[in-house]
Amino acid sequence: MIKNDLAYRPCVGIVLIKKGKIFAGQRLDYKSSAWQMPQGGIEDNELPRDAAFRELKEETGIKKKHIKIILESKNWVRYDLPEELISKLWNGKFIGQKQKWFAMEFFGLDTDININTKSPEFSQWKWMTTDQLINSIVPFKKNVYKKILTKFS
Repeated sequence: MIKNDLAYRPCVGIVLIKKGKIFAGQRLDYKSSAWQMPQGGIEDNELPRDAAFRELKEETGIKKKHIKIILESKNWVRYDLPEELISKLWNGKFIGQKQKWFAMEFFGLDTDININTKSPEFSQWKWMTTDQLINSIVPFKKNVYKKILTKFS
């Protein structure tokens, strides 16, 4: 399939905040030392807000009662995958992702976070400053992170 014929995968991203720091997880399935915020695909007929709550629970074990949505991005934010990853991710159907982002405040305890979920995505997690997070993300997502963290700051 030609790159121009591919679509963007609808997705949500979550900026989870506690005392001015942001939750970041290190992916299990990548061989890099990159970290990322929780994110994931929107299922058919699912609202972005519902997908954000579902993805956060699936990736971190965090329950709705421990969070509050502070902001939601108005527009979709897109990023392109590097050419070599297109055929390896999502059965080669997507050129990248278009994301709705949510800023959420976390009111729970660190013990309410459990990344050893049914289908774990992170090998470890920690709270990071904005600069630490920007410096720890894979290069092809760096502009999205800068853009969304600036909008939400």
